[in-house]
Amino acid sequence: MTGARICFDSLKMATGAEYGLKKIVWQRIKDTIIADCRKSEVWKILILDQFTTRLLSSCCKMSDLMSEGITIVEDIYKNREPVPEMKAVYFMTPTAKCVDAFIKDFNPKPKYRAAYVFFTDYCPDELFDKMKKNCAKHIKVCKEINISFLPLEAQVFTCDSPEAFKSVYGPNSQDRDQTLERIADQIVTLCAALDEYPGVRYKKDSALVYGKQLAALVDNKLARHYELDDNSKVKAKTPAQLLIVDRALDPVSPILHELTYQAMAYDLIPMKDNTYEYKTKDGSKKEALLNEEDELWVKLRHMHIAEVTGQIPKLVKDISAGRNEKQSADGKITIGALSQLMKKMPAFRKQVTQKTVHVSLAEDLMSHYQKYVEKLCKAEQDLAVGADAEGQKVKDPMRTLLPVLLNQYDTTDKIRAVLLYIFSLNGTTEENLNKLIQNVKIEHETGYILNWKHLGVPIVSTSSMFSSRKQARRDRSDQETYNVSRWTPVIKDVMEDAVENKLEVKDWPFQSECPSAWNGSRAVRVVSARQKHKGSSPDDLRSGSRLIIFLLGGVSPSEMRCAYEVTQANKSCEVIIGSTHVLTPRDLLQDIFNLGKQPMEKFSIEEDRP
Repeated sequence: MTGARICFDSLKMATGAEYGLKKIVWQRIKDTIIADCRKSEVWKILILDQFTTRLLSSCCKMSDLMSEGITIVEDIYKNREPVPEMKAVYFMTPTAKCVDAFIKDFNPKPKYRAAYVFFTDYCPDELFDKMKKNCAKHIKVCKEINISFLPLEAQVFTCDSPEAFKSVYGPNSQDRDQTLERIADQIVTLCAALDEYPGVRYKKDSALVYGKQLAALVDNKLARHYELDDNSKVKAKTPAQLLIVDRALDPVSPILHELTYQAMAYDLIPMKDNTYEYKTKDGSKKEALLNEEDELWVKLRHMHIAEVTGQIPKLVKDISAGRNEKQSADGKITIGALSQLMKKMPAFRKQVTQKTVHVSLAEDLMSHYQKYVEKLCKAEQDLAVGADAEGQKVKDPMRTLLPVLLNQYDTTDKIRAVLLYIFSLNGTTEENLNKLIQNVKIEHETGYILNWKHLGVPIVSTSSMFSSRKQARRDRSDQETYNVSRWTPVIKDVMEDAVENKLEVKDWPFQSECPSAWNGSRAVRVVSARQKHKGSSPDDLRSGSRLIIFLLGGVSPSEMRCAYEVTQANKSCEVIIGSTHVLTPRDLLQDIFNLGKQPMEKFSIEEDRP
C-alpha cells in the first residue's frame, strides 16, 4: 500500500523516546491512543495527517507501534484500499481538511470496520457535529489528547509552524489573530502534557504588542483548560513560570556565525529535517539523521567546534580499533565468539556509523571555518559585544565592518555583518543605510535589512538616537571564552534572572499571578559551552520547578543550547524552550525579506466544460 509505505519510511527514521519531552509525549500517547487500542485484541491500522506523522516520528519508532498492535501506518490524504475487516485508529489535527478526509473514508461506503478517533487538541463544535452527522455509527471512540506541539529535543519544542512568522509580523497579515490563537492553543497543550499550570509573564515592548497579546491568550486558555479538567476540579497553580518573549528581544543571536557544533551544522550545511548527507570513502552518498537517538550527537552538539575537533582523532582511532576487533589475533574465530559477535553486531555497526558521520561532519564544518568563517567571526563578535577580544570598547563600528564589506564574502554574509553593525548602533541614519545597501549591492532587495522594522527592531534612526539606552547585559568578563565566541544570547540572561527571581516587573509584567513556590533563593552557577564542556546526562531530569520560555518568531540553536546550560547549572530548575520553529540565519533572512511581499490574490480557474 503506497500510503503505508510513505508513513512507514518516515517513522523508520524516528528518534528514541528515552527522556525529556519526547518521553512525556510518547507516554501520553500510550496512555490514551494505545491504551484504548489494547482494549481490543485485534490488530489495527493507524491513520495520520502530516503533523501527527511528524509528531509520532519525533518520539517513537515503527517497532514501538508494532509492539502495541499497530500493523499498518497510512496517510489520511492518500488513496487507500478498503480493509473492511480491520479497525482504524485516526490520530489527526482538528481541521476541516482532516475531518473531510475522515468522512470520505466512511461515507458513502466504510473502508474500515470501525473508527477510533483521536484529535491532537480541541475539536470545534461545528467539525464535531459534522462528523457525528455523517459517521456516528462507525465511531467507537472520539477523544482530544492535548498534544499539538512537536517535541524536538529533550528540552526543546516547536509549534512546527514556520509560516507563522509572516502571519504574525507581516504588515499586511490577514490571519495574525488566528495564528496567535493557534499558537496559544499549542502552548496550552505543552503545559497540559507537563501537568503544569504556570504563572505567565511577557516582555514589555513599546513597539509591538504581539507578545502581550499571546500571553493574554495563553493565560485565558490555561484557566479554561484547567477549569474543564478531569473531575471538574480547578487545578491550582504549579511551581512553574512561563515567559513569552518576542523575537526582537535579541536580533543578534540568530544572525551571528555561532561556533558550537549544532549551530554551525544548521548554519553552514544544507540540511532538511535534520538529515545530513555525506560521502563515504568510496564516494557513495549516505544520509544520517542528527537527533537524540545518536548518542554522539547529544554529547557533541553543544560543544565549541574547537573541542569537537579535539575529539576527532579519538573517534577515528575507535573506528579503526573496532574494525580490527572483528578478528582474533590468529585470524580464527570460535563458534562461541562468533555467537557473541553476532549479538553485538547491530550495536557495533551503529556506533561505527555514528562516529563516521561525526568525523565527516566535523571535517565539513572545519573546512567552512578555515575558508572564511574564522575571519568573519572576529568582526561579528566585536560588533555584537561592542568590545574587542582584549575588552577594549569598539569606538568606531564602521572600521570594524569595512574589512568585511571590502572582502570577497558572499552577499548573505555581508548582509549579516551590516545588520550586526546596525544592531550595535540601535539604528543608523538613512544616509548611512543607503550607502551600506549600495555597497552590498542589494538596492532591489532592501527588504533583507529594512523589514526588521516590522519586528520592532530599530533600523533607521537619527544621530540623536545613537545614545539611546540599550538593554543591560550580565557581566561575564570573568568567564574564559574563545575570542571568536564571546557573545552570549540575551535569552540566557533572561533565564538566569528568572531562576534567581531578578526579572524586573516593569519590564516583565505578570499576565497572571505567579505561584508563591517560585522564589529567588536559588543561585545559578553559570556554565558556558565556550568554557571546558562537561557532558550532562540526558536522563538527569530535574524534579524541581520548571521555567518555560516561548520565543515568538523562531528560536536559534544557540538559544536552545542555553536551556540545557542553565538547567545543568541550576539543578533544581528545568528550563524548557520553545518557539514557532527553529531558525537558521539564511532562512531567517529570507523570512524577513518575505515580510514585504503582498499576499497573493486568490483566483480560480474555471474549466471549459463540454
